[in-house]
Amino acid sequence: MSKQGKLLAIDGLNIVRRVYEASPEPDSDLKASIALRHAFSSFRNVLEAHAPTHVLAAFDYGGPNWRHTLYPRYREGRAAMPAPLREALPEFHERLRQAGLQVLAVPEVEADDVIATGVMRWLREGRGAAIVATTDKDLHILIAHGALVWDHFKNEWHDDAWVRQRFGVAPELLHDLLALMGDPTDGVPGVSKIGMKTAARLLNAYGSLDAVVAGAGILKTPLGERLRAEREILDISRRLVELKLDVRLGVTWNMLAYESH
Repeated sequence: MSKQGKLLAIDGLNIVRRVYEASPEPDSDLKASIALRHAFSSFRNVLEAHAPTHVLAAFDYGGPNWRHTLYPRYREGRAAMPAPLREALPEFHERLRQAGLQVLAVPEVEADDVIATGVMRWLREGRGAAIVATTDKDLHILIAHGALVWDHFKNEWHDDAWVRQRFGVAPELLHDLLALMGDPTDGVPGVSKIGMKTAARLLNAYGSLDAVVAGAGILKTPLGERLRAEREILDISRRLVELKLDVRLGVTWNMLAYESH
């Protein structure tokens, strides 16, 4: 049996945008430059904290992706990336490459899909531990498959117990929860008048989104009526929150191997 590895998947823009938006200064080239300097330090800190054998640094490619094709209003309320930051990113990516990282940005998919594909492949092949550095709730579903999530900004682990405490459901039900309640930050509609507590109560009572639709969806109550009337939008919401697991990453594990510099 070969020595077990450790994959660190970094949600690149999650770090970059949080660092950039932490500054109250107006958008400018200087603000972008300072933020990316801090973001690079954040990358180094994450790498030093976890000492991975392999690193996948994923960024959004930009432009429309498959979710916009499915639902044109996807992310319509989200502010565009400030131009100075967007223009400075290629140089930042190059700096990461010089530090020994493979930067992955795949057209027509999001960084979440890239991370999910890589992490699931790694875990299925039994290659060792998998850590996802992000604060994005969508990626917490990977905890159900054996990954751990690391919140770099709070220096804390997110595991099965954390997800249950935060969302009221087990990690494997997280996408069902988001489909029911919607996600305003991504423009995922969900079912009207269903918030997190109601969605969690339904899922814990029935066991899955399919069972909620089959069970609560036939009740002669306002909730049952909404589930019936909004079935199509619920199906779209469910597909929007799912992560693609078949992205062509264009890299081998050897290419993702990391040695600290």
